[in-house]
Amino acid sequence: MWRWEARVEEWGFVSVPEEASAEIREYIGDLARGFGSVRVRCAIGDTEWRTSIFPGGDGVYWLPLKKAIRRAHDLPIGARARVRLEVLD
Repeated sequence: MWRWEARVEEWGFVSVPEEASAEIREYIGDLARGFGSVRVRCAIGDTEWRTSIFPGGDGVYWLPLKKAIRRAHDLPIGARARVRLEVLD
């Protein structure tokens, strides 16, 4: 997990692995929303939520993790997080 420098106090991001990002790009095709975002359902442990992932400049998608989710799972910036991700139509 890494910190978004434009909003250091609020948001951390998880980079979706390259292989999964490629699968998402192939699956979503031209159906991406504004800024190339993709609607997803996510889960860490028992916490489930809906959000969007965004294409990063490094070729992978970025998943935002708000502070409340990071705190609920004791995930400081720099931690590794196992996230279940489902693309929504």
